[in-house]
Amino acid sequence: MLIVAPNTVLNPAALETRQVPKKIFGRIAVLPRRAGPAAWARIALDVQILRYLVALAPFVLAMAIWPRLAFPIAQAPILMVLLVGVVEMRVLRPTKAGRARLIDADAAERGLDTLRFRARAALTRIAARKGIEQERLHLVVEQSELARVPPLTLVSVQIDGPEPRLLPLDAAERAILSDGLFDAELTERDLLRINLREESFLRDVSLEARAVSAHARLAARMEAARAEAAE
Repeated sequence: MLIVAPNTVLNPAALETRQVPKKIFGRIAVLPRRAGPAAWARIALDVQILRYLVALAPFVLAMAIWPRLAFPIAQAPILMVLLVGVVEMRVLRPTKAGRARLIDADAAERGLDTLRFRARAALTRIAARKGIEQERLHLVVEQSELARVPPLTLVSVQIDGPEPRLLPLDAAERAILSDGLFDAELTERDLLRINLREESFLRDVSLEARAVSAHARLAARMEAARAEAAE
């Protein structure tokens, strides 16, 4: 899971938006400030042109090994298109029938209920910590459509209002998301199965900031005070 916020990416200007929820996959490149080699490799896998190059690598290799076949291979674009299509639609994505078998409808609805409950709890804590009182917050969970590779999940907190935007999140707020959304009961892979079944890869859970209770705001202030004292 990657938490996307103006202070967690190398290209914050790309996060500017005129409306929320802002869709990220297929529109902007996510360049996290802190990510290991595995995370960067997974991000690269979602770049379509790079996947095409990987799919066509056998043709390039064949031309390198058997130079006399270079011209005939180069004259076979239909085979290349077919190979790319097989990789994209059969290897990396399940068929329509396969999507229906990933998870049953009842389990999918239970998973979405769990996500909504956890998302609202996280939004409540974040709104209380930041002292947001009037606007509507959105917790947006977006996943890559690629099925047979590790899930790539982007999570952001977005604000609707006169100035729609993605919120910057400090370490404690990022921990609220990373610790509170997924666990053994609902994993990122579970959510991907649900999304593949329903062919919907962006989940948006909203919360009116004015609905955050005084108790939650007091608890947030006490938590912040304890964190400052610990430092």
